[in-house]
Amino acid sequence: MVRSVAWGYVRIMAGTIVGGGLGFYVMHRLEISYKEKWDERLRNYEQELNRKKQKANQLEQEEESL
Repeated sequence: MVRSVAWGYVRIMAGTIVGGGLGFYVMHRLEISYKEKWDERLRNYEQELNRKKQKANQLEQEEESL
């Protein structure tokens, strides 16, 4: 009887440790993928902003040359 209770405690502790490690790993991976997604969005936004600035500068130069 004592052995089965001790085995139960070991199973609970092992499950808690393994579950915590797995949860940490999953959340870490989600955080990394989320950060990468937002970094990509930021890069796209900055590229679009630069394109708009270049186009505006180009139109400004064309108007000055006329």
